[in-house]
Amino acid sequence: MAVNKVYPHARSALSGLLRDGMTIMSGGFGVCGIPSMLIEAIRDSGVKDLTIISNNPGIDNFGLGLLLPKGQIRKMIGSYIGENATFAKQYLAGEIEVEFNPQGTLAERIRAGGAGIPAFFTRTGVGTVIAEGKDIREFDGAKYLMEKSLHADLAIVHAWRGDPEGNLQFRMTARNFNPVMATAGTVTVAEVEELVAPGEIDPDHIITPGIFVQRIIEVGPGDKRIEQRTVRARLTDCRE
Repeated sequence: MAVNKVYPHARSALSGLLRDGMTIMSGGFGVCGIPSMLIEAIRDSGVKDLTIISNNPGIDNFGLGLLLPKGQIRKMIGSYIGENATFAKQYLAGEIEVEFNPQGTLAERIRAGGAGIPAFFTRTGVGTVIAEGKDIREFDGAKYLMEKSLHADLAIVHAWRGDPEGNLQFRMTARNFNPVMATAGTVTVAEVEELVAPGEIDPDHIITPGIFVQRIIEVGPGDKRIEQRTVRARLTDCRE
C-alpha cells in the first residue's frame, strides 16, 4: 500500500514535527527557491530556540527573516547575513549565535551529512579564523582542516515540480541548496509549485528521488522576489 505524502497545507505538513530547540535546514539562495510557505508555518507555530542551517537568513520580513521579530532563532549556521538588518542587529547584540562557513564548505558539510560521511578535509579556510579550534592535517605537503558534516531534525525545501511519491524537479537557480538539504534531514518536507501525477516527471529530470522526501505540499508559483536590484543609467551611444 502506497504511503500518502501529500498534505493540504504547510501547517498540516509540519504537524508533529516541530519542537523547541530543534535544528532545521532551509533551502534557498538569497530569496530564490526558498520554502516560504513552510517558513511562515514555522513562524506561526511559535517554536523557538531554533538552530537554522541555511545559506543566509533571508531579508527583513521575508523568508527566514520572518522568524526574527519573536526571537525564534537561537543559532544560525550559514555563509552570509549581509541583506538582513534585523539579523545583524540581533547578532551584534549577542542574541543570536552565528557559525560562519565558506559557501562551498557549507554545501559540502550538508552533502556529507546526507551521504553519511561524518567529516572531510578541505584546504578552504586554512590559515584563517575559520580554522580556529579545528583539526589540521597535512596531505602531500599541503595543510587541510577537518570539517564535520551537518544533519538536521527537519529539512524544508522548495521545488518547481513534484509528484505524490516525493520525486522533485528543480528549475534554474532555485536548485541551489535544496537538493543536498533534502538528503540531510531526518524528515524532509517539500513545497512544490506544481504537483503532477506519478510518472509525469521524466526520470532523467528528477533531481531528488522520493525516498528522501516524507511530506509534500503544493503552493503554486508564489511571490518571486528579487533580493537586491542594482541598475545604472544607459551608456550614451559612443557614436554621438
